[in-house]
Amino acid sequence: MITVRPATRFDTGSMAQLLNEIIKIGGTTAIVRPVTGDDLAEWMTSSPDHSAWHVALDASEHVVGFQWIESSSKLPPEAAEIATFVQVGQTGLGIGSALFNATENAAKSLGYVWIRANIRADNEGGLTYYQSRGFRDYGVIEGYEMTDGTLVDKRLKRYDV
Repeated sequence: MITVRPATRFDTGSMAQLLNEIIKIGGTTAIVRPVTGDDLAEWMTSSPDHSAWHVALDASEHVVGFQWIESSSKLPPEAAEIATFVQVGQTGLGIGSALFNATENAAKSLGYVWIRANIRADNEGGLTYYQSRGFRDYGVIEGYEMTDGTLVDKRLKRYDV
């Protein structure tokens, strides 16, 4: 059974461990350097009035996924950017669906009209996930340079709240 609740500072160490495993494998996130719990805590508090962070917990209360939305200087004020991470080996078990239900409600509460997913074009799992939630294609970024110099294409998807 998966439960979802707002993320807290207490969760950031587990969240960082989960994300670092994904980063280490490579190919699915634009984040290329390992993160710490302090990094995530800083991100969580950088715009508290315009963001929502949720964690998914398994029956043992272990973090098995997390998702956030936040404003972006690259988007109009009525739009939020989304990021989703699920523990390696745990995809397809409803974690992302449970997280998105909470995130969609938070987006409405925060006054967002739409949510943008900015996904690496080679991240088939991420593309499939957002499509299954009702996100639709609306743009492409070709030759995006990540912080390590790697060039990737990105697909932009939009979800109307």
